[in-house]
Amino acid sequence: MDILLSPEQRAIEEGVAKVCAAFGDDYWSGCDQAARFPDEFYRAMAQGGWLGIAMPQAYGGAGLGVTEAALMMHTVAKSGGGFSAASAIHINLFGLYPIVVHGSAEQKQRWLPPIIAGKEKAAFGVTEPNAGLDTTSIETFARRTNDGYVIRGRKIWTTTAQEADRILLLARTTPKAECSKPTDGMTLFYTALDRKKIEVRRIPKMGRAAVDSNTVFIDDLAVPDSDRVGEEGKGFRYLLDGLNPERILVGIEAVGLGRNALERAGQYARERRVFGRAIGQNQGIQHPLAERWAYLESAYWMCLRAAALYDAKQPCGAEANAAKFLGARAGFEAATTAVLTHGGMGYAKEYHVERLFRESLFARIAPVTEQLILSYIGENIFDLPKSY
Repeated sequence: MDILLSPEQRAIEEGVAKVCAAFGDDYWSGCDQAARFPDEFYRAMAQGGWLGIAMPQAYGGAGLGVTEAALMMHTVAKSGGGFSAASAIHINLFGLYPIVVHGSAEQKQRWLPPIIAGKEKAAFGVTEPNAGLDTTSIETFARRTNDGYVIRGRKIWTTTAQEADRILLLARTTPKAECSKPTDGMTLFYTALDRKKIEVRRIPKMGRAAVDSNTVFIDDLAVPDSDRVGEEGKGFRYLLDGLNPERILVGIEAVGLGRNALERAGQYARERRVFGRAIGQNQGIQHPLAERWAYLESAYWMCLRAAALYDAKQPCGAEANAAKFLGARAGFEAATTAVLTHGGMGYAKEYHVERLFRESLFARIAPVTEQLILSYIGENIFDLPKSY
């Protein structure tokens, strides 16, 4: 069994790292403090051809797998940009995959090239205030008309809606009470984010301020039939095509952030002298850093195993969920240890570990909580009864 990266995969890491090297700590701190989208970074990644790494070649993508996308996003997060960098381009890698699988040839030709080229940005409108992770209970409704649909409702935690040109939108077309299964009756749309009909309100948040999160109010948005993805009522099933890649990518992004935090902590531990010696000489500093490294390493390989299974079209639900769980935990603990290694200076913005710490909490919450991940594993690995 070969678990070494191929020369082509190493070249991906090197190429992405070269782009990321142009964006240093001052850039990311500036974006964070000003709550400004990293447009320059986004354009640089688009110009390098990286936004379409997992998209079909027929539409301008590289046609590679989730494994290569994971290596790319690990490198992005590890560069120092953390989740501000990763989240700026994340939706390109997983969000539109339902279109790749279920969109018509005309839709893919119309929608994918602008995203891959960085000429358009997309938002992901699924989560709702009154539903949370219970997606079957969404209330946003698409009413059928002679010309298509009219959609009303609310979404929350919609990423990049301030910047987006289009939105991937899940709405009910049949009330839940009238469906034989709660997962039926939801339809997926990819349509223009018409700001005359959609109000976007930014949510001030703890970290990752460079990439906006929003509450979205949809008021009689007209959507033509041509913007419906696949068949009416099957939208929830279509979304599932993007869930496992999303978990894998979030997990390995958290690993990348954690590795950058540990790198900073190690450098500080070598240079900082107290009582006439480097603090890194003390086991009280060495051991936590070594332990965090071990957990990051194990989470990294769990992410790549899940990605390899996905690319081989093998079942990978438990592995993808475990990858997200382990990566998020390992990244958070590494960022926490990095702050503590710096002592009082870890609380200062000067050393940047506080920024990484604030961002590290994101992966423990989104896109699915740790508790639901453990429930999934309990049900699917141990055949235990559903607890919710």
